[in-house]
This record gives sequence, structure tokens and C-alpha cells, in this order.
Amino acid sequence: MSNILIINGAKKFAHSNGQLNDTLTEVADGLLRDLGHQVKIVRADSDYDIKEEVQNFVWADVVIWQMPGWWMGAPWTVKKYMDDVFTEGHGTLYASDGRTRSDAAKKYGSGGLVQGKKYMLSLTWNAPMEAFTEKDQFFHGVGVDGVY
Repeated sequence: MSNILIINGAKKFAHSNGQLNDTLTEVADGLLRDLGHQVKIVRADSDYDIKEEVQNFVWADVVIWQMPGWWMGAPWTVKKYMDDVFTEGHGTLYASDGRTRSDAAKKYGSGGLVQGKKYMLSLTWNAPMEAFTEKDQFFHGVGVDGVY
């Protein structure tokens, strides 16, 4: 079975307590464990250990990002988590951005050291489906996948 890392990006904000993303994380954890997978969960707004989180990315076969869509992006706590972990992960998660003057065939973004991982974005939005799918609505019909 797979090693699965779930990053819970739930965040209390104004009238929202982040409970939907907490609940979805709990449901995914239970289901995946019942199916025989190994699961680790980190909450992006917690006091995580940055070095341990780098090792969690090495360990994981699959990374699930469970978070709300805030202002067409991730909550700042998720961005901070990414900055902390990926910066610390230089030399472990990636070597460079992939480009090199000696080999023009190497492309930007190809310098990763942890190849073959699978990722899933599980995002919650305070918007109806029509806002994503109808051309005269806010997202101009690009669909849910077109926003992120």
C-alpha cells in the first residue's frame, strides 16, 4: 500500500472555523487507513518540525493538500508551510530549478530529487458550482480545475 501525507490547510477566518477541511481530513484519514495505507497528517498552522516535514515528503508516495481556496489561492499558513519545508528541503527534495548552461535540454522545474510522487488538491470553496462553470459568472466558465 501507499504512504500518504495529508497537509490540512484548515484555518479559522472571520465566520469560518475551518471545520469542513478538518472533517474532510479526518474522513480521508479513516478511509485511507481502512484501505491499508499508511497516513501522516500535518496541520499547516501548527508548530510543525520543518526537518521532519522534509522527511515526510521523502516518505510519502502521495501528498494530499486539503485546504480552502482563499482569494484564488492557498491560505497564508499553507504558503508559509510550503516556503518553510521546500526551502529546508534544498538538497533533499530538489537540487536546483533544473536549468544548466552545459545542457540546454534540461528544463526549468526538472531539478527535483523526489520523482514519481502523486499529488491531489482537495479544495473547498464558498462558491456554487455555477460560479465556476457558467461563462457569465465570476470565473468565466473555466471550471473548478481552471481556477487553481
